[in-house]
Amino acid sequence: MGSPFPGPTPAYSNPPIEPQYYSPRFRFIDSITRGNPTTVVTTEDNEFVVGNLVRFILPTANGIRQLNRQTGYVVEIDSTTQFLVAIDSTNYDPFVSTMRPDQPQVIPVGDINNGDTNDNYQQQSTFIPGSFINISPN
Repeated sequence: MGSPFPGPTPAYSNPPIEPQYYSPRFRFIDSITRGNPTTVVTTEDNEFVVGNLVRFILPTANGIRQLNRQTGYVVEIDSTTQFLVAIDSTNYDPFVSTMRPDQPQVIPVGDINNGDTNDNYQQQSTFIPGSFINISPN
């Protein structure tokens, strides 16, 4: 007869969360166009989808200080490097591109966790648009 409580999970069965194994990841910002919504271009494919909640980290040298540490939802994907975020930046200072070691960044911080799940009937696992995806090799 087995125990009703199996005990703690061995360390090898519960590996630590490794951020490099989750998508989307933080990306460096190439440009920001003010407006409502705000247009953001990243330096490489950003992996974002509509519904991702993102936060901006902008060094002083890059201008547009009003956007620093703000969060907003991705509302449209124009290309693999360009997306629109639901923030009205119309009256913000302009973005200034600089060649500095402290680069402006956009960081995914969450998702809306709603909408149609498994919108592709052929998918074998639960999928919520805008959620983080485990891309680990194991």
